[in-house]
Amino acid sequence: MITASAALAVALAGCGGDDNAGAASARITYWAVSMSSSIEEADLLEPLLDTFTEETGVEVELEVVPWDGLWNRILTAVSSGQGPDVLDVGNTWSASLQATGGFVEFGEDAMEAIGGTDKFIPASLAATGADGLPPATIPLYGQAYGLYYNTQIFAEAGITEPPATWEELVDVGRRLTVDTDGDGDIDQWGLSILGGSAGVGSHLAFILGRQEGGTLFDDSGGPTFDSDEQVAAVRRYIDLMESDRIVSPSDAESTMTEALSKLADGRAAMAFGQATTRQALASLEFDDYGVTRIPGPADPPTGGSDIGSMVAGTNIAVMNSSEHVDEALSLVGFLTDEHAQVTLNEAYGTLPVIEGAYQDEAFDDDGLQTLGTNLRDFAEPFPQVPEVAQMETLVGGAVKELFAQAATGTVTEEDIRAALSEADSQMEAAG
Repeated sequence: MITASAALAVALAGCGGDDNAGAASARITYWAVSMSSSIEEADLLEPLLDTFTEETGVEVELEVVPWDGLWNRILTAVSSGQGPDVLDVGNTWSASLQATGGFVEFGEDAMEAIGGTDKFIPASLAATGADGLPPATIPLYGQAYGLYYNTQIFAEAGITEPPATWEELVDVGRRLTVDTDGDGDIDQWGLSILGGSAGVGSHLAFILGRQEGGTLFDDSGGPTFDSDEQVAAVRRYIDLMESDRIVSPSDAESTMTEALSKLADGRAAMAFGQATTRQALASLEFDDYGVTRIPGPADPPTGGSDIGSMVAGTNIAVMNSSEHVDEALSLVGFLTDEHAQVTLNEAYGTLPVIEGAYQDEAFDDDGLQTLGTNLRDFAEPFPQVPEVAQMETLVGGAVKELFAQAATGTVTEEDIRAALSEADSQMEAAG
């Protein structure tokens, strides 16, 4: 097989003239985001990059950048014109970064240089920049949400299938919310959530909102956080704790580690999580679980979307300030070809963004195949607008505060509408 990087190398070599020597000896820089605290990133990436250099003659200087510092470093690189040639980005940042004008857009020629659009999963390729413009980023590592469930708890309760509708989720959750030792306190909850995470709160507001037929932005880019559909979505999410009572009030402040520990040790029967949740559960030495879609209503509202996830993940981009754009595109093509996709996504526990990689035995696993299906067939991209980061903060913050309120009292529909209206107003005021 000739990879896209090798093909581009051949094309460069065939151009003639003295420029070939410069291309062959080019050195590019790559900011790779740190994807796992349990993996030495350089040990994983450098052998792949050595192979890339052997194929193309292009050397790569690698720097691993933590997520919490990446956004500010990117903005500094854009404003100064002094940044890497290639870099990883959060896929929800794509439209925001595109609006800076600091990134190469993948028009027809650039897409052809990295292997063409057909090799990518369409859903992942939809989360790459503003609607109506060429992609400003390219999918690299896929993520999708799923509903994880403790198979031992299900079996002991005589439940043979995971819930297929939201109503079944609530019903099963109630059956599995029990006082197991008879001391008067619930010690096994039906579901554990990350109520203390604004990021997850915004994600679930989007997913459930699309199930209700809502959108977080209208066609002109204006916020619609407090629409009837979005209020209904957040109502449904908050009810899991407040009225359905299948989520512990303590989950209003729960972290990922706490939520998954509850699933693993039997204090919760189900939990929402992304693909990398599998690695977290493995670190807890827990494998008695299954995964399915986050279900929607049995009777979907008019206009409701049949999704159970957002298109989550990490993308890769090329900076306009690069003096070696062709070589940078070659690296993007290499990292999104099948060999690298299998190697990297297997190691990170993420999902390949190209269809061909799913045929590899590394992904011959029911859970991974289910999550891959969630990504391919039952996911939509987060709003591709420049203001998406602010939306995550405002909507997610509102959901977080509503869970805090639900943990100690009641939350009315008016409370939900008021919180989302305030987020909406703050978004408009900043706009």
